[in-house]
Amino acid sequence: MDILYTSTRDNSKKVTASYAITKGIADDGGLFVPDKFPSLDISLEELSKLDYKGVAYEVMKLFFTDFTKEELQYCIDKAYDSKFDSKEIVPMSYVDGAFYLELFHGSTIAFKDMALSILPYLMKVSAKKNNINEDIVILTATSGDTGKAALAGFAGVEGVKIIVFYPKGGVSAIQEKQMVTQVGDNVKVVGIKGNFDDAQTGVKNIFADKAFNEELKKAGYVFSSANSINIGRLIPQVVYYAYSYANLLANGKIEEGDLINFVVPTGNFGNILAGYFAKCIGIPVGKLICASNENKVLYDFFESSVYDKNRDFILTTSPSMDILISSNFERLIYLSCGCDSKKNNELMKDLKEKGSYEVTSEMKKFIDESFIGGFASEEMVSKRIKNVYDKTGYVLDTHTAVASAVYEQYKDNTKDDTKTVIVSTASPYKFTRAVLSSIDGIDHKEDDFVLVDKLCELSGLSVPKAVNDIRDAKILHDTVCEKDAMKEEVKEFLNL
Repeated sequence: MDILYTSTRDNSKKVTASYAITKGIADDGGLFVPDKFPSLDISLEELSKLDYKGVAYEVMKLFFTDFTKEELQYCIDKAYDSKFDSKEIVPMSYVDGAFYLELFHGSTIAFKDMALSILPYLMKVSAKKNNINEDIVILTATSGDTGKAALAGFAGVEGVKIIVFYPKGGVSAIQEKQMVTQVGDNVKVVGIKGNFDDAQTGVKNIFADKAFNEELKKAGYVFSSANSINIGRLIPQVVYYAYSYANLLANGKIEEGDLINFVVPTGNFGNILAGYFAKCIGIPVGKLICASNENKVLYDFFESSVYDKNRDFILTTSPSMDILISSNFERLIYLSCGCDSKKNNELMKDLKEKGSYEVTSEMKKFIDESFIGGFASEEMVSKRIKNVYDKTGYVLDTHTAVASAVYEQYKDNTKDDTKTVIVSTASPYKFTRAVLSSIDGIDHKEDDFVLVDKLCELSGLSVPKAVNDIRDAKILHDTVCEKDAMKEEVKEFLNL
């Protein structure tokens, strides 16, 4: 079955997966979604006998139907190799009543590695399939983790340039140093005076600037994105939900057909949406529990049917979730209104002009069948890190702790005893100050790398190579700009 892709804002045109991957975002500003959902064509029992690469092929072949078997296997083999420090790629730990899916064993110690390790290869194959002769310019906004993972994935890739914008002062010290020390002639990192939403809006505005895109094309460039707005980022994330199920089945933790829940720390909604896509292809997913930090725009939506970004933006200890405009939520809204692009357009227009929109009762019912929201305050996050450490010795990063705290509330409120996987999105070594302070109760003032060693001593966890590599690395990117000067930074980098 061929799967084609349409824009959430105009579903009259259909394009191939490879075209959607190279474009990143549709010309009308919408996001690409499959025109129908395929179904797994092997049994769950057969899936449970496969390793991560095998599951990746079985899932991705369903969505990327214009890739040959050889092309897709080439991309998978290149992505999931020795850059991961675990043979399993995504090991799972059972801690205090839940399974923790550890997605931070890649080269930048965050879950973004799972998709950004493969995206450069998917993009190279896609560009060739679509006869794209121009250099591809990857334009990316990051709330902390996507930036480094994208930079690491695309650095040195011939025919590609990458520019990453991040909120200056809105990411952890380790996250920032990972980005600003990135080597490569084809990479540029820019801090903006604003928050992640400002960076994301700026990137979307550049994509939508038709005159600028024409200017770029004449100079031999085309834009694409490494954010989860790119379908080539989203589909590889579906894999680890399928693999989680296969792993639990293989290890006798569940019976074939049993439902499992997932709790996902959520910012831009791409990670948890991948879980929904897994459900749509036949993975027995029960509830997708959307865990928010104090920027709880999604939690409030689940409670009220109103998405309202008109609120204060709060800087938290889980910065990758400090987001008020969850881009991927548009994909779910589109699906919830029966793929009515006109209705979706109306709602996105309201979001842009009024900062809010309200969905119909039918749409809310559709969403509530699969999703439920929860949120954790900063105090709850800190307490959860300490409690889990004191009880088990296991160390949670701040984002995973949001999910863990939300799961504790969910269990108390619902008494639901379904086997549950908490999606663990980052190594605690990316957020040592907050993690260490939570565990020992001290307001640490030391340098972040001093704290890295203290956390190592306390926890017995080895310091990841990704952290040791940047200890004394030279700062190569120190540009900071106003949020309305992002286009000028792009022009300067491309010598336009």
